Amino acid sequence: MRLGPDGKPQKTSLDPPAQPAAQSGGRGGRLKEHVVAKKKEEYEDYANQIKALIQQYVPPDKDAIDQARQKGNIALSSEAGTPEQYKLVISNYLKQGDALTLVVDKAQKGLVSLSIASYLNDPKDAVNVTVQFSAIPDGPNHVWTETIDGVSKQLTIAIQNSNYQKTT
Repeated sequence: MRLGPDGKPQKTSLDPPAQPAAQSGGRGGRLKEHVVAKKKEEYEDYANQIKALIQQYVPPDKDAIDQARQKGNIALSSEAGTPEQYKLVISNYLKQGDALTLVVDKAQKGLVSLSIASYLNDPKDAVNVTVQFSAIPDGPNHVWTETIDGVSKQLTIAIQNSNYQKTT
């Protein structure tokens, strides 16, 4: 994604362009189109459920963090092999068995990564999110990569942001 001449973000897809539909030779026809449309609708609904779930975690809620602290559900440790970073794991953040993990760089005083291990309505509907942050030289942190994994429907969304520049 980059800013266009009008100052608005312009997204560039990393996916290969869609291929035109092959001629079915009379096989499938309307029934196939109906099934494809139904599946597409199902996955769009699933993606919207995941989006709503993620919005409950990001940005982290001060009151939810305080409740987790009061219940003893927060663990703080050094990140393995990186003493300048520490990891904050908040268990049972919003749901029983979920976890919100933040990795912070002490020197930069900035977020390095965030991960969410949660689920939709049932723990079998697992959703895992990993966000990596990067900094613009002499500038702020920004989301560099984001991976969203809807386990039960094997839906993975990978987003990479690049070419951020500090404006003067």
